[in-house]
Parts: sequence; structure tokens; C-alpha cells
Amino acid sequence: MTDVVDSDELLRRIQRARAFAAQEVQTWSQQGDAVREVAYEAVLRVLDEIVAPGQHAAK
Repeated sequence: MTDVVDSDELLRRIQRARAFAAQEVQTWSQQGDAVREVAYEAVLRVLDEIVAPGQHAAK
């Protein structure tokens, strides 16, 4: 994992991770696993803050 990546590739990776986390929130919500749902919601909020700092309301 010593590959050097440019900022565009880093942003693409973060966006893919964000899309995955959003899907997992939906999946675990439908399956009724509140613990995993909340965990992925936290990941989603962190990734949102990385992509768009300061644009998200605190919950």
C-alpha cells in the first residue's frame, strides 16, 4: 500500500467509500440491525465532512 495517488484519485476513492457506506446504512436498516446502521451512519458523516467540510449540520 505504498502507491502514490493524486488528489483526484483520492477523492474518487473517498466517494466510492461514501457510496458503499450509504448502501450499508440502507441494508442494515432494512435488516433491523441498529448497531451496524448507526456505525455506518457515523462513517458516512465522516466521509461527508472530508468531501465537503463544514457543510453538514451537527446531529
